[in-house]
Amino acid sequence: MITPSARGVIQLMPTLGWIVAASTAMALIALPGSIALALPEKTFGKVALPLVAVAAGSLLGGALFHLLPEAVTLLGNHLAVHGWAADGVFTFFLPEQYLHWHHCHRPLAAHRPLGYLILIADGFHNFIDGLAIGAAFIASTELGIVARRVIAGPATRLSRQPCAPQ
Repeated sequence: MITPSARGVIQLMPTLGWIVAASTAMALIALPGSIALALPEKTFGKVALPLVAVAAGSLLGGALFHLLPEAVTLLGNHLAVHGWAADGVFTFFLPEQYLHWHHCHRPLAAHRPLGYLILIADGFHNFIDGLAIGAAFIASTELGIVARRVIAGPATRLSRQPCAPQ
């Protein structure tokens, strides 16, 4: 519940200010990944692969443990639901493998995943999150605050259960 004193703060800050504040907070969440780019090449080489693995695991975990069960709950356990999930994985896997095998000038034993498409997908995902938060703030400040919390809040993502059909 929003208290009267909090409502006063909400009304004083213009919508654009709330959007900028929420976007800045979300950018700060991504700051550790940006800092990794400033590391010396030798250190970056040691941490890049584990960071890409965490990013890929997070994206797959979100898709397979949250979105897929919710889609099955809402749409039914049909082959098409699982087919779209597999298409999403292969849409990024196949170009990644093409880039890996056709643009890598190292010996075969030294090949490693590139991770470019994972970074592109994550950037696109964050862009869509930003659009959703901005749209929510334009609808109402309270809705924007809730949307920012839901989108960026790790506690809500970990405890979220698939919703029941209506």
